[in-house]
Amino acid sequence: MNGGRIACERGQALVEVVAGLPAMLVVGLVLLQLLAAGYAAVLAGSAAEAGALALAGGGDARVAVKRALPGWSAAGARVDVTGGTVRVRLRPPSPLTLVARKLEVTAEAAVELP
Repeated sequence: MNGGRIACERGQALVEVVAGLPAMLVVGLVLLQLLAAGYAAVLAGSAAEAGALALAGGGDARVAVKRALPGWSAAGARVDVTGGTVRVRLRPPSPLTLVARKLEVTAEAAVELP
């Protein structure tokens, strides 16, 4: 009598796992997207600092920013240089353009010019 009950409980557990799989997948994808946004913020900050240092040394800030970024992000980075301030805007990688637009990060670094 107990053998039928155990088989029924195993079947129920399988159904619960299969039903919960899409939710676990969505949570995992959201976490990966947030990690990508955090990574983009770190890259933007480092690139802005590189641009500001180049500006302080008399170099081209835009070129320094592009060199400080990896290939996937250099193409989509937007750089604004105003006086001694370098502002870098970067979108994290995402399969959905709307999500990438919403998670765009901005970093800036400034130096005092002589």
